[in-house]
Amino acid sequence: MSHSPHPSPYKSRGGLGRVFNALRYSLQGLKAAIRYEAAFRQELALAVLLIPAAFWLGRTTDEVFTLIASVVLVLVVELLNSAIEALADALSVETHPLLGRAKDLGSAAVMLALLFTVAVWMAVAVSRFVW
Repeated sequence: MSHSPHPSPYKSRGGLGRVFNALRYSLQGLKAAIRYEAAFRQELALAVLLIPAAFWLGRTTDEVFTLIASVVLVLVVELLNSAIEALADALSVETHPLLGRAKDLGSAAVMLALLFTVAVWMAVAVSRFVW
């Protein structure tokens, strides 16, 4: 395995300090998403309502887990989309077809995650109340 002669100063050395730094950076990312990303705030508010509702709607541990996982998936995809948008905006706020495509692809990923979540919740609700 070869090592770069110029390691990135942003890479950690490892150990317990790395774990604490990773946690700190993750919390900074969540704070930034809450502060700067309206879509993330809206989806987080929905998650605050839906996650407890999953315990009521789901009849089995698997159903509850699947309901919660679908909601968490939306949050994760939104964070990745926000990261893409922030990076694109840092590169240029001018209209550029590839930056626009990157943003559109991120948005499409969020849409698919949302549609999947709706489908999961509808399927569990139908199986509980209709069948």
